[in-house]
Amino acid sequence: MQSDILKIENLSFSYHNLNGETKAIKDLSFHVREGEFLAIVGPSGCGKSTILSLIAGLLKPVEGGITFYGKDGKQPGIGYMLQHDHLFEWRTIWQNVTLGLEIQHKLTAENKKKVEKMLADYGLSAFEDKKPSELSGGMKQRAALIRTMALEPEILLLDEPFSALDYQTRLTVSADIARIIRKAGKTVILITHDLSEAVSFADRVLILSKRPASVKAEFPIHLTLPDDSLLAARKAPEYSGYFNRIWEELSDESN
Repeated sequence: MQSDILKIENLSFSYHNLNGETKAIKDLSFHVREGEFLAIVGPSGCGKSTILSLIAGLLKPVEGGITFYGKDGKQPGIGYMLQHDHLFEWRTIWQNVTLGLEIQHKLTAENKKKVEKMLADYGLSAFEDKKPSELSGGMKQRAALIRTMALEPEILLLDEPFSALDYQTRLTVSADIARIIRKAGKTVILITHDLSEAVSFADRVLILSKRPASVKAEFPIHLTLPDDSLLAARKAPEYSGYFNRIWEELSDESN
């Protein structure tokens, strides 16, 4: 049985401004197993992105704790992929995808080779000298993923990374990126509003309550796939059952 790489216990967080306090998360607890693909869904504004910011260390909990179980007792590396690619127009694609390595002084010959291989695997080798504006939305998201993966994080935080893409591009790019991440054996926490995406890609779906967020329900996902493509998940006999049950939980919460 896989061990936990991340455990969140009784986590609470509030935002403060001149108008007072806004409670975003209250008494939130869940775990993530090493190598697991966890999807988190919930009502708009319930605090999903706040949870990722807390895990990444960008925010500090008011109460409760976040515990990591990395190899040799070390905190695992964390990669954070946001809704938009945030590529810099004044840098080439190569310069963008190696930015993290450059900042951390890890732009070695070995790491350059790894990046070159990812560019080839993701179909971007011919575009490494191009600027972001010369690429399609899907290609830019692949470049953003390479930039994140170049630092070899053990945990990937994905905050609706496909939401800016049109529907057709989103279907193909999201399935492609999910396949790449799974092949790399990464632990993934995906925030999404797309229930099809959650059911198709995740090993487990966590449903949050309205703000302040707590865990309302969770569904382990087991699909019988007709082939090994993630797009085929929508054809699995169990797919509609999971989709409808999660939709009902979210609808009850919204009402």
